[in-house]
Amino acid sequence: MVLSPDLVLSPDFERLYSKTDRPSIAPEKLLRALLLQAFYTIRSERQLMEQLDYNLLFRWFVGLSMDQRVWDATVYSKNRDRLVAGDVAARLLQAVLQGERVRRLLSDEHFSVDGTLIEAWASMKSFRPKEGGDDDAPGSGGRNGERDFRGERRSNATHASSTDADARLFRKGQGQSSRLCFMGHLLMDNANALVVDATLTRASGTAEREAALAMVRRRRKGRRVTLGADKAYDVTDFVDALRALTVTPHITIDGHVTKTGKRRKTRIDRRTTRHAGYAASQRLRKRIEKGFGWIKTTGGLAKTRHRGLDRVDWMFTLTAAAYNLVRLPKLIAEATT
Repeated sequence: MVLSPDLVLSPDFERLYSKTDRPSIAPEKLLRALLLQAFYTIRSERQLMEQLDYNLLFRWFVGLSMDQRVWDATVYSKNRDRLVAGDVAARLLQAVLQGERVRRLLSDEHFSVDGTLIEAWASMKSFRPKEGGDDDAPGSGGRNGERDFRGERRSNATHASSTDADARLFRKGQGQSSRLCFMGHLLMDNANALVVDATLTRASGTAEREAALAMVRRRRKGRRVTLGADKAYDVTDFVDALRALTVTPHITIDGHVTKTGKRRKTRIDRRTTRHAGYAASQRLRKRIEKGFGWIKTTGGLAKTRHRGLDRVDWMFTLTAAAYNLVRLPKLIAEATT
């Protein structure tokens, strides 16, 4: 571990302690347990409690003595909501980046951005008309009866999931199936591919560009920076918005041919592409996929285990912070040799 979350977040933890007589878990121990869940791909909170019961390494990391009783899984889940309300995940991500040895690994000038789909914890059968109708009638197959969606026109404007109202029906591209999901976004510093910002939104066709602008505004700090991105970001309004922020758009040109036979227009021209930095950004921006890969496989967020935008956003940001923590020891060791 590069730094102790207890030290950098102790003032925030003080406000999160329970003031009632209900069973309580110290926030710093909660946070360490959640990080363990991401580090070791532990699928559920009940499985985490089982591992804490016999794994001495886990007990030491969390702060439980050898004979201390492990928390009840239900109490653990209830106490976790206090961390969500305190926005601890975003604070931890930024606190990790503030360490003296970590700041030396960041350029603070060259960034990349991208988005990915996070499948919601909701069945397609839960996607029902908002105004009610035949879909609300009980089926003959019990609570999980068969349903045939052929011939139905379903959209986010007319339907919503009864399991997770924040999930949206979306598909990433042509030929791919639609599914209920959220959209996770990362902002990466190009120097060592560390995640410097993370957020999660409802899935939509504009969500990637809107989230990118929000993250760049938070990170720019008044200086001119570059932003690498794939061709999904080659949209006139987005490119103009970046230039208004004095951000150089190192975006892949979307040069596909339209149905009318004309090549799509782009705002990325020679004043950007002629510089060597553009080619460097195009090469380095692909490293952001490693972050998404770790978050969705090792971090276990290919499909979220939580419901509601706030909780899923919190878990996505925490897992991004865990990804940095896993990579930092090696990066710092290489920088000091």
